[in-house]
Amino acid sequence: MKNVIIISSNYTGHGHKSISEALQEQFNLHKDIIINIIDGFDLAGNMGVQVGKSYGLVTRNAKKLWNLAWKISSRNLYVMHEFIELSVKHNFVNLLKKLKPDLILCVHPIFNTPIINILKEYRINIPFVTFVADLVSISPLWADKRANCIICPTEEAKERCIGFGVAEENIKVFGFPVRSRFTKHISQKISKPSYILDNPMQCLVMSGGEGSGDMGSIAKTLLDNFNCNVNIIAGRNKSLKEKLNKTLSLQYPGRINILGYTSNIEEYMLTSDIAFTRGSPNVMMEAVACNVPLIITGALPGQEQENPDFAEKNNLGIVCKDISNLYEIVSELLADNGKKLNAIKESQLQYFDHNSAQKIVEHTLSLINNSSYKYPSEFRLRRKFNRLALK
Repeated sequence: MKNVIIISSNYTGHGHKSISEALQEQFNLHKDIIINIIDGFDLAGNMGVQVGKSYGLVTRNAKKLWNLAWKISSRNLYVMHEFIELSVKHNFVNLLKKLKPDLILCVHPIFNTPIINILKEYRINIPFVTFVADLVSISPLWADKRANCIICPTEEAKERCIGFGVAEENIKVFGFPVRSRFTKHISQKISKPSYILDNPMQCLVMSGGEGSGDMGSIAKTLLDNFNCNVNIIAGRNKSLKEKLNKTLSLQYPGRINILGYTSNIEEYMLTSDIAFTRGSPNVMMEAVACNVPLIITGALPGQEQENPDFAEKNNLGIVCKDISNLYEIVSELLADNGKKLNAIKESQLQYFDHNSAQKIVEHTLSLINNSSYKYPSEFRLRRKFNRLALK
């Protein structure tokens, strides 16, 4: 039996967790592999958990602060690496002794270099793989060239890694992994029909797991101007769900459904004609897997800022930078019996690789060797603050 550790996050949105689950499904097909998904913030104790949980509050209410934090973390790598390494070291070394992993796969940027530093300090040559969970605007935190392999979802992410100094031969592009329930229509050979204008349009409005953005205005524009029904996924934003229930549910009875955090979002995607969302990579790619044309109404500054243009470039969706233009954008998509809408659906079918998770797992497992690793017999609290983190 081989032990694989996935370093992920349960608190910073839902994207890292979703990616981990998609990969876990494929790892579980290998009977000789034991998967351990570890929250990197848990390794830093209570302080780390509180930092992770602050993500939702900041991204919903203080996007400028989030942008500042993203820029600072990208420009002050050494300070970030040293702080995270010191915070997680004790628990991570104990985790190594307990699980004795044969491979580590990291899907969150801030833990890559600190974990590699600890492995190098103790001379534990476990294969270490990074999966870049962003599409275009990636942080240099993803690009530690000492990783055995860096797996990217797009060619654009690969080029950024090369720009950060990673050797091209050390990078693989395998697409974006999504959970199997988002691709079940493929295995069941169920094709979504082209949109027909005479039918009520089924709309899905969402904004990632944290429920940010003006989803109420989007829904109101749709309901006032089109023959449609609307599902709103407010995510973990309980106050937004309550507010929308008090207003829109009374104004448009029978035409709107407002939900909080849901574990079956694929069912809403698979029955939708259009999805309105921010440029979250995970939400975007799950919608594309479900063959739902996207209208992207915003993006977090930093790692999401180039995702809307990426969607338009590949004809996966349309960008709406101003909600006041939403009526015109939707009308154009629906014109000529939904010609542009159906063209996006066809582009999505051509673009998305439903075997991405399988390819990532197979390549990752190929890096496992039969070496026996020597793990530290006891934890030694020592730091070398004068060494470079990326040496």
